[in-house]
Amino acid sequence: MMTMMMKTLPMLVIVLVMTSLVEEGRSHPCGSTYFSALVQLIPCRASVAPFSPIPPSEACCNAVKSLGQICLCEIVNGPPITGIDRNMALQLPDKCTANFEPCDFLK
Repeated sequence: MMTMMMKTLPMLVIVLVMTSLVEEGRSHPCGSTYFSALVQLIPCRASVAPFSPIPPSEACCNAVKSLGQICLCEIVNGPPITGIDRNMALQLPDKCTANFEPCDFLK
């Protein structure tokens, strides 16, 4: 009996952790996790690097538009990200002709 419980317990823990991750994703305002929203913006990295004169690519603009204003603002106002100029990230919607309201930049 004890052996059966020892085999079942790890599986139960895994199921509980996975369930909590799914619930976190559902309750997140972007409909996904913060990390997955960041991953979606990888095509924009060159355009938001400090001192970068590179305009956003079509892939970047598509990512910005599909992510949406709420998520973009949440990322910009989230924890600092090494190699990302927040002010340049705030300009992405204008450069991509996405009709978003401006983000309130929280320093």
